[in-house]
Amino acid sequence: MSTLLYIVWDANPDMFTIPGIDWPIRWYGMFFALAFVCSQFVMARVYKTELRTQNNLDILTLYIIAGTVIGARLGHCLFYDPAHYLSHPLEILKIWEGGLASHGGAIGIITAMWLYCRKTKENWLWIFDRIILVVPLSAVFIRSGNLMNSEIVGTPSNAAWAFQFLNNYEDQMALIHHGTAIPPRHPAQLYEAVFCLFLTILMIWLWRKKRDRFPQGFMFGLFCVLLFSERFIDEFFKMPQEGWEAGLPINMGQILSIPFILIGIVFMIWAKKRKQYHVLPDSTVQ
Repeated sequence: MSTLLYIVWDANPDMFTIPGIDWPIRWYGMFFALAFVCSQFVMARVYKTELRTQNNLDILTLYIIAGTVIGARLGHCLFYDPAHYLSHPLEILKIWEGGLASHGGAIGIITAMWLYCRKTKENWLWIFDRIILVVPLSAVFIRSGNLMNSEIVGTPSNAAWAFQFLNNYEDQMALIHHGTAIPPRHPAQLYEAVFCLFLTILMIWLWRKKRDRFPQGFMFGLFCVLLFSERFIDEFFKMPQEGWEAGLPINMGQILSIPFILIGIVFMIWAKKRKQYHVLPDSTVQ
């Protein structure tokens, strides 16, 4: 009996094509939309539980969507290929051609929340300690979309759970031009999706059971440390996104993760010293 040494992955990135106009609807777009829909559902539950108005949530959602898309796109352009995009700035707008960076998205979300709190006079630490419930949930969907696109693949692996990404562009080109067999690889995007699912469950549990026991800002700091520590580790299993990264001791994803880890540590220490806690409405005390 033969043993399955790896998983053959040849998923079609297109869900279906709209008849008559030859416009494909892609899994990635569907997962990206689901990320916002499910995040809105979770945050609506949070706002209802903590007696906040739905109108404020709707405004926050618009800020977050804009911050995520703009930040992720600019992050990809400026972190990974600044020379090209600064020379051809109009191509930054071609988001449909692909190219989003999660670290840029994180910066965009933080910026959007700051602008929202500045406009609405909302307690920014309350927002920061609640948005962490849905950021990893969104990452689960987005990394699932990357899996369907056979992108952000890992390094070659002999593990039984390795994936042979038959539709990965770089591996296809190597096969066509050099006759190089498509190797099984670490499913790095799946590793991140699974961890983010765990992190979502953990953050929701902490919010439900212990949100009044942590000082303001502590949960946000803890989230940053956990998420970006995992991202730093996961990068060891990923192929470089750009060729110039191969010459670096650590890649761009790891370089960008370090400041977020440090920010998380600073937030946790600052929150502990500050010792100010979120005051819960009487009806939400468990």
